[in-house]
Amino acid sequence: MQRHPSAATDAASAPVLDIDGARATIRLNRPRHLNRLQPDDLDTLLELFDRIESDPAIRVMVLTGTGRAFSSGYDLGSIAERAANAQEQSAGSAFEIVVNRLEDLAVPTICRINGGVYGGSTDLALACDFRIGVESCEMFMPAARLGLHYYKSGIQRYVSRLGADNARKLFLTAQKIGAAEMLRIGYLTAMVPAEALDEEVDQLASILAGNAPVAIRGMKRAINEFARGRLDEEAADRRHRDSMRSDEIREGMRAFAEKRPPKF
Repeated sequence: MQRHPSAATDAASAPVLDIDGARATIRLNRPRHLNRLQPDDLDTLLELFDRIESDPAIRVMVLTGTGRAFSSGYDLGSIAERAANAQEQSAGSAFEIVVNRLEDLAVPTICRINGGVYGGSTDLALACDFRIGVESCEMFMPAARLGLHYYKSGIQRYVSRLGADNARKLFLTAQKIGAAEMLRIGYLTAMVPAEALDEEVDQLASILAGNAPVAIRGMKRAINEFARGRLDEEAADRRHRDSMRSDEIREGMRAFAEKRPPKF
């Protein structure tokens, strides 16, 4: 697997997938344009998400970027073209579909923020379960400067994960904030020096990959549903009851009694 995605020198391409054991890494790979997402990239991301979710050996996914930025977001030129010929709605919904699909990915996800996070990519990162960023990273949401009313699920994600006051500040002022402020408002899970980024991501990925995958999948789903105010109570109760009779809980209890790491 590519161990230092931010230092990669690959030619520009659609997002790249690397698999190393239980860990999958998706790398946005258009560094010359700060990993700006093109329309075709959205289809590629959906295909990669499906591939990851269909592989039972994959327990965790890392999303990152090539070069000095995580991503500058969705190509505004594509949005402008679609607005001119009445296709803007389909462009917006295509990006929204990708971000929502990422949020609902069954395996836990980590965004490895190797640099700037701009525009729609702020929501792409926010859809991940964890966000680890370098001390030099920054973010801003320019929708208000562009005259763009952001799509509703993106606003909901900002509000549910960062709170209404922080969502107001980021959306309505369109001001850039640095890593320390990103950490303070909860956008970043952790902030580290650039040289420590891989170690921090590796440590968290190892922890997530070592925990019970079925239990993680179910609890992640419940957390997302709670955040949206739409919990499927019957399904959550059923998953809880099933877990009490599962192979996972038997192995977890044995490992606890034997004072060893569980093997799920």
